[in-house]
Amino acid sequence: MAIARRTLLRSTAAVVALPGVIERAFAQKAEFTYKYANNLPATHPMNLRAKEMAAAVLAESKGRVDIQVFPANQLGNDTDMLSQLRAGGIEFFTLSGLILSTLVPGAAITGLGFIFADYDSVWKALDGELGGHVRKEIGKSGLVVMEHIWDNGFRQITSSGKPIHSADDLKGFKIRVPVSPMWTSLFKAFDSSPASINFAEVYSALQTKVVDGQENPLAVIETAKLYEVQKYCSMTNHMWDGFWFLANRRAWERLPDELRALLAKHIDGAALKQRADVAALNARLQKSLSDKGMVFNMVKTDSFRSRLRQAGFYGEWKAKFGHDAWAVLERHSGQLA
Repeated sequence: MAIARRTLLRSTAAVVALPGVIERAFAQKAEFTYKYANNLPATHPMNLRAKEMAAAVLAESKGRVDIQVFPANQLGNDTDMLSQLRAGGIEFFTLSGLILSTLVPGAAITGLGFIFADYDSVWKALDGELGGHVRKEIGKSGLVVMEHIWDNGFRQITSSGKPIHSADDLKGFKIRVPVSPMWTSLFKAFDSSPASINFAEVYSALQTKVVDGQENPLAVIETAKLYEVQKYCSMTNHMWDGFWFLANRRAWERLPDELRALLAKHIDGAALKQRADVAALNARLQKSLSDKGMVFNMVKTDSFRSRLRQAGFYGEWKAKFGHDAWAVLERHSGQLA
């Protein structure tokens, strides 16, 4: 009787373990095992949807394609991973257009200051002609890019002394910005004092009043606990940025046509779901930050756009991006320069 019981227990354990066994068997037998890397935490909507996408691709391809997800800079920083993507060390990578502009200068056009009023205008442009223009530029670099861009979010300005209501409030304002020509030129156009500070030092710089404020999406303000050293959050929506889903061209072209179609379907579908996730997250974060004591205010973009126009900001970037790209942008943003 004891033998029969042990046999039963072993059999039961085998059945419980079966899904994992099947999943590993799929991975071992996969005709194509591809790595997808990104710089966001594993809990971010991008990675949750990417894992869901990878599971769907594995199942629907009957184990032929196994996409392994590597979040949180596990395979290096953005520059490293972009190099690996181009060399074929990784097959898929999501990257901000502002950072991708080191390889594809035209990709930064979607991150210009005050060009999008809201998400409706963002998606109309990025799923339309402007997105098509940027994808064409990316294609010239030898990379493959999926149709739908993933959401990183609008950036907002926080401050310790006063809320930002208009462009006048930014005069003399000491603000931390990332190390980027676009960010520096944007805030210099407002007669602010932009300071390029490593993000790891932002909290202490705000705490010690080295700078008066900073700018980031709400998710960063929450996770970095900037509400502890900042009182006001002005919903400026001054810049929007997203993540292009990129593929190594050689790896992409190794896939048969039916598998390319399958991957594109699931990757673009995941992007649309991730956008909805981020929108819901932002709504929750504003309430959460308000509960922690942050005071929110909305702004009108007219004074900001006007000041940028007067300062020659748009004219400077129009010359850099070129007439054709600028014409496409203004069909979505309205006249800028």
